[in-house]
Amino acid sequence: MCATLIGGMDRLKSNYLQTAKQAGVQLKIFTGKENSIANQLGESKMIIIFTNKVSHQAKNEAMAIAKSRNIPVHMLHSCGISTLRKCLRETA
Repeated sequence: MCATLIGGMDRLKSNYLQTAKQAGVQLKIFTGKENSIANQLGESKMIIIFTNKVSHQAKNEAMAIAKSRNIPVHMLHSCGISTLRKCLRETA
């Protein structure tokens, strides 16, 4: 499965990828500083948004894309590795 993570911390990027790989998920990560993510989402089956580390503009863009493509969205306040692990475990 391919999922997209929006938000989070740059320094945890490699940990996010490793955690997703262990869960059998291919993860695309956007830390929220990108100008446009719509064209880069690809075939994501799920969007995870770390709400405490993302701009309103990035969140709104992700929500619009998810709605138009009928992709489930999981919004989580914390941006830790354990939060991502729990989300992937519950949705897999």
